[in-house]
Amino acid sequence: MAERTVYADWSATAKPSKRALEAAMLYLTDSFGNAGAVYSLGRASAKALHEARRNTAALLGADIGEIFFTSGGTESDNLAVKGAAELGAAMGKRHIVTTAFEHHAVLNTCKYLESRGVEVTYLRPDSRGMISAGQVAEAIREDTALVSMMYVNNEIGTIQPVAEAAAICRSRGVLFHTDAVQAAGHLPIDVKALGADLLSVSGHKFGAFKGIGALYVREGVKLPSLIHGGGQESGLRAGTENVAGAVSLSEALAESLEDIEAKNTRILSLRERIIDGLLAVPESRLNGDRQCRAAGNINVSFLGIEGESLLLMLDINGVRASSGSACTSFSAEPSHVLTSIGVHPELAKGSLRLTIGSDTTEADADYIVRVTSKAVAELRSMSPFWQRIVSEGRHIDDLR
Repeated sequence: MAERTVYADWSATAKPSKRALEAAMLYLTDSFGNAGAVYSLGRASAKALHEARRNTAALLGADIGEIFFTSGGTESDNLAVKGAAELGAAMGKRHIVTTAFEHHAVLNTCKYLESRGVEVTYLRPDSRGMISAGQVAEAIREDTALVSMMYVNNEIGTIQPVAEAAAICRSRGVLFHTDAVQAAGHLPIDVKALGADLLSVSGHKFGAFKGIGALYVREGVKLPSLIHGGGQESGLRAGTENVAGAVSLSEALAESLEDIEAKNTRILSLRERIIDGLLAVPESRLNGDRQCRAAGNINVSFLGIEGESLLLMLDINGVRASSGSACTSFSAEPSHVLTSIGVHPELAKGSLRLTIGSDTTEADADYIVRVTSKAVAELRSMSPFWQRIVSEGRHIDDLR
């Protein structure tokens, strides 16, 4: 039996907060009415939905009419990218700029649009996992309809210069979208200061329910509907409103942003403690820039290790972690994020993503290091592949 249990996959999903659960429970029980109904039970739900929208808008620096509730980050990304592409096509603009290490909610949407005749430019990050605003400026053309660049990378945690990119887009008359799924609730966001036209949020990443997200759409941007039906969400997104989910999102977002600097300072200290401990393991490497990085993200590769075997051994010892995005956990291919920054496929397959959160303690951090170090040593001791690496005198720095 494991000595302790440590959840270290907060980027995959966060535990619903007690505050969010308590606030939303009323709209799952007594006040369960359809927000579109005219009787009192429905009007109570409609009022709660309005308040959730107003509070979410205020927390993001938006106006209430600029927030649209969705089923999550993937739908928000699809609404933004497909909608902007359709707006652009109507003006003869059929070019999109994005990055090579976006979440698949953006990448696969772009691939779909390519099959429909849209040209997409994929900017490659540098070895630190960063895209420059200069790259964005160089990629924009006369027929560019949209630039989509994530705020925080979901695998390596690097924080991108989205404000600078948005300013360039605004000066060139190009819509700018950012997938802020890994940023919202973890970094303060002011959409007006940021300059984004479109911004995606997913509630379960910061303590709301799964199945609820939001899309910020700047006033004046008239996106076409992706889901047709009734007139919900001002006609943008049909379907009976998820009132309880929206309430959970607004409450969880408010809670996550309270004392955010102090929270991040504490988490950052634990992150550095874990990184130092893991890099003491022979033939290990941190993936992504160490400074310009989300506070709770750690991504390390170990030479001679298969990531799946490491994850299973960690799980046996009570540490819940991942090797990358939960959305690609069943893929045998190396992480597209890691290969995009130049990590050798052999190392990419031996990567470990640990993401810590507000519940993580110093004892948890030390346990993660101890268990991971022991697991790597044990796996290597059983591996003929590792023995060959040693006999050939190969080192992690040889794989570039």
